[in-house]
Amino acid sequence: MMTLELVCARFGRLQPEELRDWVAAGYVRADSEAGELRFQDIDVERVRLILELREDLAVNEEALPLVLSLLDQLYALRRRLGER
Repeated sequence: MMTLELVCARFGRLQPEELRDWVAAGYVRADSEAGELRFQDIDVERVRLILELREDLAVNEEALPLVLSLLDQLYALRRRLGER
């Protein structure tokens, strides 16, 4: 598990307040231990995905929830198809 500060350090362009906003909006999951946010590896990769969507693919803030929802649906469908 990584702290908020470590995640932001890994992605130098990410500010702690922005990551807190993503957690509050439900874009990224985090556990809270003693009032400090902690992120599992899969959640750190979600942060990487969001940064790539915004910076490399120019997905704006208004479209981000829709794109993330569609990707989540796609991954869930792939999991279900893989179980057959």
